Order: sequence, then structure tokens, then C-alpha cells
Amino acid sequence: MNTFINWMNQNFTPKMNKITRNVWVSSIQDALMAILPLILVGSLITLISILNNYFSKMPDFSPITTFSFGLISIFVALLTPYFIMEKKKKNDRKIISGLTGVSLFLMLLMPKLTTDGGITFTLERFGGNGMFVALIVGLLVGAVMFLFTKVSFFKNSSSLPDFIIVWFDTIIPVTLLLLVGWLFAFQMHIDLYNLILKLFQPLSLIAQSFVGFVLITFIGIFLYSFGISAWVLYPIMYPVWLEGIQANSKALEQGLQPHNIHTFESLMGWVWVGGMGTTLPLVLMMLFFAKSNQLKAISKVTITPAIFNINEPVIFGAPVAFNPILMIPMWLNGLIIPAITYIVLSLGWVTIPAKLLQLWYLPVGISTFLVNSDLRGLLLLVVIIVVSWLIWFPFFKVYDLQLFKKEQEE
Repeated sequence: MNTFINWMNQNFTPKMNKITRNVWVSSIQDALMAILPLILVGSLITLISILNNYFSKMPDFSPITTFSFGLISIFVALLTPYFIMEKKKKNDRKIISGLTGVSLFLMLLMPKLTTDGGITFTLERFGGNGMFVALIVGLLVGAVMFLFTKVSFFKNSSSLPDFIIVWFDTIIPVTLLLLVGWLFAFQMHIDLYNLILKLFQPLSLIAQSFVGFVLITFIGIFLYSFGISAWVLYPIMYPVWLEGIQANSKALEQGLQPHNIHTFESLMGWVWVGGMGTTLPLVLMMLFFAKSNQLKAISKVTITPAIFNINEPVIFGAPVAFNPILMIPMWLNGLIIPAITYIVLSLGWVTIPAKLLQLWYLPVGISTFLVNSDLRGLLLLVVIIVVSWLIWFPFFKVYDLQLFKKEQEE
């Protein structure tokens, strides 16, 4: 075990961190982080809309969700090339790159143009369903715009203002990008939105399967146990989560049963209890049963964040990361807890979430109830906590006793 830990520490983790810090990956991460407040606004409005079930005269706040969460693909298309230029130290071109990303993205959505000057878009393409298209457009625009930073019409000694030089130097790449969009959308009549969705459909199908749900969840927890941020998976999984919850919401509106289990809401409600790895039971053990002063002290600091599903303090404070004793139960939680959740939800014993609610910082229990408003969901949460407790407890006792003996010797 120690040999494996050392190999992960010295070889695997540095390589994964290098990928995370890669300009292209980190630009997508920064774009997703930047739009997070708009996603949270959509979640808050969804939360408020629950009151419509009790107060019939409440106004309809859904347009706020439409023009926040419902437009996230546009924001991604703008911000991804923007951050690429920023990280490549080409700050004078990041605004035009972002605007070009929006322009190309809108063109590829195949809008309908009328002879009287009207334009019609399909609204759902602006939301989570269009994120794959937005990401590809953003990366393409970023790559082309950066490539053309190596070419200039002007010499370094030119007396022209810098902004004028940028105007002329970006004309060619912007024209080429929009020309490509024009050819595909208006000449060849190829709907890249549908094409890209079909290409990524196998990913969504795999992710929504039992094996995909368990395996992908485990990979995130496995990486986290080595101090690698799960953000490395977000560029791939976030569109899947958003597409899944949107499809569930649409199915519910049509009187059908939601069927996508692999959503952020399911993870927040039952899998990430106290944070990734289901660490709330561990913090409670440390608080009430620890003999070592180290774990007692850490538990007092970490209990409040854990209740609000924030577990970085315990992961790096106990520590769990790079701890051969506590990493094993974290891995077991990463396999067993999502397996239980998927089975219970797929059998219909608990309602599958169908409302956008990415307020992961709500206290444990409240967040679970809000994602599906099903009392059976709270019962499943209790089962999850009990199972996780049984997984953590023997490893906790070994580690606590080890620290206690060390403190006594000192």
C-alpha cells in the first residue's frame, strides 16, 4: 500500500495536476466557475417556485431562470476563448476572441432567418444541452485566435496605436472562423448542434448507466483522495449533469417519469454527504468518539463546513488525502454509496430529481429533501449515513488509536 501511495504521490499526482493546470483545461474550468453565480440564481428561483404549490397568486419567476441558467452555453462560448487568451498572455485579444466565440456559436445553432428581418432560435440550445457545442466552439476560437497572434501585418517598430494593430491582425482569424460557420450552417445546412450531440450521446448513455454512475463517481473521489481537484472531470461531466436534469424536468412537464439518475442533484442529495467521499460520518466520529487530541481538535473545526457539504478541511486536515488508512474507506464509499443510490432510484423507491437545484452548500438533509421533495429521500439519506458510518468506523478506530499512542509516547 505504501509503495502504491508513494508512486501516486511522485508520479501520478504531478501529472494530473499538470493536466489540471493546462491552459485549455483550466480555461474551461474558469469559464464554468465564472458562470456559477448564474447557475445558482437559476437554482434559487427553482427553490422559490416551490412556493407556487402553496400560493397560487405568486408571480411567475421562471423568466429569471431562462435568462440566467437558460443562457449558460452562450456564456461558455464567450468565456472559454476569453480565458484562453488571458492565460496565453494575449490580453489585447481576449475580448474580441470572446465575442467571436458568441458569434460563431449563435451561427452554428442554425437560427431561422425570415425575409422581414426576423430571427428565431430554439431556446433549449442556449442551456445545458448546448454546452458541448459551446465548449468545442470556445476551444476552436481560442486555438485559431492564438495561432494568428504569431502573425502580424505590422512590424514591432510601427507607430500605430496597439488597438489599431489588434483590429487589423484579428480580421483574418475572425473572418475565417465566421466563414466556417457560414459554410456549415447556411451553405451546407449541417446542424452541428445535433451532430455534436449525437457524437457525445454515447458518453451520456454511459454516464447514465449503473456502471457509468458508479465508476465516474469513484474516479472523482479516487483523484480527490490524492489531493487532485475533481474539477479535472467537470469539463466533461458538467454538460452531462445539466443535460440530464433538463431532460428530467422536461419529462416531468410532459407527465412522464424522470429517468436520468446521474445528475448533480442526485450526487448532492445522497452521494456527497458532507462532501465528496461521504465524509460527514467521519467528522461526527472524530467529534464524539476520538481519543486523540489531533482528531478532536480537527473535528471542532470541520464539523460546521461538513454540515454544509464542504470537506476540504477534513480531507487535508485529518488528513484523509495521502493517508493509507483513511483513503481505503473513502474509496469504498466512492463505490458503495453511488451503487446504493442508483439502485434505489432506478427501482422507483425514491423519486428521481427533476428540478435544477445546485445549492450544494445547503445543510445536509435540507438539500436532500429539496432535490425531490420526497420523504423517502430522507430515509435513503439515513441509510446512506449508516452504511458510510459502518465503512468509516473500523478505519477511524485504527487511525485514532495510532495517533493516541503517538501522543502518549510524546
